[in-house]
Parts: sequence; C-alpha cells; structure tokens
Amino acid sequence: MDQDKENLTVSTEGFAHRCNVVFDRATADYHITDSIDADVPAPFPAGSIEALLYAKNWIDVAQWHMEDLIRDPQIDPAEGMKLKRRIDASNQDRTDRVEDLDTYFRDLYKAVEPLPQAQINTESPAWALDRLSILAVKIFHMKAETERADASEEHLARCRGKLAVLLEQRADLSSAIDTLLGDIAAGRKYMKVYRQMKMYNDADTNPVLYAKK
Repeated sequence: MDQDKENLTVSTEGFAHRCNVVFDRATADYHITDSIDADVPAPFPAGSIEALLYAKNWIDVAQWHMEDLIRDPQIDPAEGMKLKRRIDASNQDRTDRVEDLDTYFRDLYKAVEPLPQAQINTESPAWALDRLSILAVKIFHMKAETERADASEEHLARCRGKLAVLLEQRADLSSAIDTLLGDIAAGRKYMKVYRQMKMYNDADTNPVLYAKK
C-alpha cells in the first residue's frame, strides 16, 4: 500500500475512464447471452479493482433486464413475485458492491491528512461510480433504440437526442469523479462511509417480517 500512498494522484488520474471501459465491457458481455441466469464471467484478476467494477456493472445490467421482464403485462403473478424477490436481492447485492468500492477508496486514502479547510462531498466516490455504471447500461440500450429497423424515424430521432444527452452526462460525471478523487488525494476533501441500512431486507427491522416471528 506504500506505493499507493506515494502516488495517489497518479493512481486516480483518468480513473473514471478506466471505469467506463470496464462498465462498457461488462454490459456488452452480458448481452452475449442476454440472460439474467447467465454465469458472471471473470475477465479480470480476482481481488482487483477492475474485477469489482465488472461485477458491479453486471448486477446493474442484469437488474435492468429483470425490471423489463417484471413489467410484462402478461406475466404470471407467481413468476412475477419470484422475480420481484430476485430484484430485491439484486438491489442488496448492488449496495454491497458499492460499499466494497467505498472500502477500496477508504483504504487507498487512509494515509491522507485532510487540510484544515477540507470539506465532505455530497456522496462518496463509490455512489458516484454507481451512477456511472448505470449510465453505461442506459447508453447501451438507448444506442440500440437508435438502430431499430422496426421503429419510426420520429422514434429514432428522439432516441438519438436522448443518447447525446446521456453521453454528455457521462462525460460530465466522469470529469466530476476524477476531480473528486483528486481532491480527496490532495486533502481538499475527505470521505466518510455510511453503510446503507436497508431495513426491508432485515427480519429484525421490517415489521411485516418480525411480526410473523
């Protein structure tokens, strides 16, 4: 970790771009099978930040498709309930992976002494990366909408406009993330990790669940 301490600024330069590359790859890889039941590939070394980013995006893109499936007006109610529970579990997995990312950043910057005027950000780096990952999924699907042979020109034009906005949003968010990481590395900002205390998945805090005990 000493190398990381000495080269924090270098290690975060262009970090958002690296994330976008991994997110785009995971989203594309998912669509090779296009199945929510597909096994998750492992193209990066276990324990690497790339492996964590890849796993995070895979959850996002698989859940995107679960959300599509559950909106089928003809879905069997029993199957719909099973899918809803699966989406709940996916949401918990997503939160867990975000917290893993925040642990990575907390360890990376633990030796940084915040400056006296340092301020906290409105969100942690990992939750910003969560939005960046979901943007990759949105961009993939909006691009597909611009290429539909069965759609009207009006639909294609509307989706091209939305795609341009999404790409601009990704560029802006990527820049903001790199700036945030640079500020944390330099001590101008500091981060705190607040664990997401989801109550509905906890049998001790969801009244519907603990009332049945």
